[in-house]
Amino acid sequence: MIVRKTMLIRDRVETDESGAPCDPMTRVAALAILRNPFAGVDQDDLTELFEYGAMLGAQLAAEVMTALSVPPVSYGKAAIVGTLGTAEHGAALLHPRLGKPIRAAIGGGQALMPSNVKLGGIGAVIDLPLGHRDDPWSFDHIDTLTV
Repeated sequence: MIVRKTMLIRDRVETDESGAPCDPMTRVAALAILRNPFAGVDQDDLTELFEYGAMLGAQLAAEVMTALSVPPVSYGKAAIVGTLGTAEHGAALLHPRLGKPIRAAIGGGQALMPSNVKLGGIGAVIDLPLGHRDDPWSFDHIDTLTV
C-alpha cells in the first residue's frame, strides 16, 4: 500500500443552530490518501484492497482515539475514488475488513457503520455519514461531516 499522506480533521461545535450555547461536541475525521493499484485496470479480484482496508482501519482508528478524550459515540466511513477507479474500489476498502479494527479500537460498535463512496477528481469533497455506534435508530446521532 502506498499512502501519500494522512490527515486528521477536528470539528468542535459549541453552540446550537440558533447560536445558543450547548454541550460541546467534537467530531474527528481521519483521512488517508493512497494510490489505487487498480486505477485504469480491469480487475475482478479486489482482495488487495480488502487488506488495505484492514490496515487503514487500525491505523486511522488509533489516530482518532489519540485525538479524542473519550471513545466516540458515533462513527462512519467514506471513500472518494479517483476518476480512473470505480465505486467498487472504494467499497472494497470500506466494507469487508475496515470495520473490525475500528470497533476494536473504540471498544464496541454494534450498529452497522454508515458509509458513502463516490468518484471524484482533485478537490472533491464527500459527506462522511455518522450514526450511533450501537443504536442505529438514535436519530440524535445521525449526522454528516463534509470533508
